[in-house]
Amino acid sequence: MIQAIGLTSDPRKDLPPAADDVSFEARAGHVTALLGGPGAGKTTVLRLMLELQRGRGVTYFRGRPLHRIAHPSREVGVLLGDVPGHPARTVRGHLRMLCAAAGVPARRADEVLEGVGLVSLRDERLSTLSRGMDRRLGLACALLTDPHTLVLDDPTSGLSTREKRWMHGMLRAHVAHGGTVLLTTPDPKEAARTADQVVTLERGRVVADQEAADFARTRLRPRVAVRTPHAPRLATLLTKEARATHRSVEVVRESGNRLSVYGSTCADVGETAFRNGIPVHQLADEVGDMGPRASTTADRSAGEARADVAPQRKAAASRSEGSREQAATRARSGGPTRATGTATSSATESATSSTASAPVRKRRQRSVTAPDTEARTPQARSGDRQRTEPEAEASDTAPRRRAAEAAAAELDALPELPPPISVRPAPSPLRPLRYELRRAAGVGTGFVTCGAVLLVSAVTAVLLARVGHTPRPRLMAGWPQQLPLPPAALGAGLLGALAFGDEFRHPALAADRGTVPRRLGLLAAKLLVTTATALLLAVLTLGCDIEMLYLVYGRELAEVPSDWLSLTASWFGLVVGCAWAGVLAAGLFRSTTAGLAAVVAVPVAVVPVVQKIVEGPSVRTAAGFPLRIRELLLNQWPFGGERYVEAAARLIAQPVGGALTLSLAALLGAFLFTTLRGKVR
Repeated sequence: MIQAIGLTSDPRKDLPPAADDVSFEARAGHVTALLGGPGAGKTTVLRLMLELQRGRGVTYFRGRPLHRIAHPSREVGVLLGDVPGHPARTVRGHLRMLCAAAGVPARRADEVLEGVGLVSLRDERLSTLSRGMDRRLGLACALLTDPHTLVLDDPTSGLSTREKRWMHGMLRAHVAHGGTVLLTTPDPKEAARTADQVVTLERGRVVADQEAADFARTRLRPRVAVRTPHAPRLATLLTKEARATHRSVEVVRESGNRLSVYGSTCADVGETAFRNGIPVHQLADEVGDMGPRASTTADRSAGEARADVAPQRKAAASRSEGSREQAATRARSGGPTRATGTATSSATESATSSTASAPVRKRRQRSVTAPDTEARTPQARSGDRQRTEPEAEASDTAPRRRAAEAAAAELDALPELPPPISVRPAPSPLRPLRYELRRAAGVGTGFVTCGAVLLVSAVTAVLLARVGHTPRPRLMAGWPQQLPLPPAALGAGLLGALAFGDEFRHPALAADRGTVPRRLGLLAAKLLVTTATALLLAVLTLGCDIEMLYLVYGRELAEVPSDWLSLTASWFGLVVGCAWAGVLAAGLFRSTTAGLAAVVAVPVAVVPVVQKIVEGPSVRTAAGFPLRIRELLLNQWPFGGERYVEAAARLIAQPVGGALTLSLAALLGAFLFTTLRGKVR
């Protein structure tokens, strides 16, 4: 069951809020439709319910708000717009990736595909699916965790009649097992035909909350509203004339003396009433929810307040009528009428003012006392003018004080604002490493990038060997002097940037763009997978370059240098560092381009700055620093472990290594700061 209370979006400059105090219920075992045209606020209401948009209000899903549910994806299945998946990913691969994110077994993907009829298309790319198949895949994503509640934004948009029938059949099967379905639609006929409850929105407000049968009777057909003291007789006459003329006319008795005539016109009903001498007090064409009683939520609440006051007003009116009759009797009998009239008016005003608000009461009291003031003698008025100044100030201050007290009482009587809605952070995958492996391996971008890097690096190494004047380590890495980074480092940085960049382009973890979680678990999984990919790319690049040099120029250029251990460590550190920089920058700036730019900025911008700082003039230098570090490490690291620490320190001491370490530290600090700030909020 869904309970939405007071959903109100934040105002948009000079425009009214897209959703204004929307409250309704969607019961379990029922299909509830939010009906409204473009701009009615249907999607905004869903986003407020799912805490994807800031505003006010609260929504309970089986008695709990969404941020109080441990795993929201297992409670609520969501479909907003198209499926936010990578176009090159297969249908089955996309669902298996979502299984890892939701923490359900991978076999659930095949079960859902069979349920929605996509087994034959499980190896198709998402970009090749038709509109109907895309809607089926969206429903499969919503049903993947077997949730109790489904929230769907116009699920039948663009579908054929047959596909719409299939979609509604699936939703009926879900509610038949006790689930709850809330969907939006702009088509009134579809809402009446497929839903059990219809909530109509207009300009962001609820104008009707009806059963489907009442909705079909009151909104889908125009009617003639008739009010007459002889309603049963007129209804019988209209029914007889319709049968005689073979017309489809339905007459419904409403409360009081009101009739609703469907299938007729004001002219026909008026002529029938005129021919039979039936007086008519109201005759009007209507197309709406509740006829003349249709109103917004605020109007209904005001009507309830007026209904509570009505009995008191009727009692006051009856008392005033009795007073008037007594005054008339006394006047006919020759008794005094002036005093009686004054008493009557005073009684009437006092009875009426007991049910009025404070400002209205003051105005009525002033209107009653004004004739008395006019009726005073000149001596009394002159005596009033002779009042002392303090008394006049006190008499002027008292009404102001009473007005201020009345205004404060009105402010205290206003209902409290609904609680604010904060944007819920996107759920982090429950199995982050498995999710990241399926995300990276499910698209061919990584394989194409690795192949392109190997080809470019091998060709570059052969060309550099032909030209000459290139050191052997750079020759084996395919790294010309003119390029800031070797192809392998650029490729690793691109793969790292894609690790987070694809999340923001095709968000699979959330229903909205820009809400990709930046949690430490997901970051660790991405760094681990990217590290393994970068190391594999570095090894393959070295192997391919050495093999190409051996095939083209012989064994001389393919010989391994004597200091191969330190060179290999430097090579691995450079490639892995570029991959990490791409991951952190893309996750921080939410863009693949920003991640790759951060990788290129290290040798282009950061390295010159570091060199300038190190080589600049200084009073003292760190001469002998490596020797002292070695002496310190020899005293603390047994089993020769100081060699590895010394190699790492030597790598960091290099200009590129130091600049890369500095960039990684800054990016990691900014990423952690952003993550912690989001948790505090």
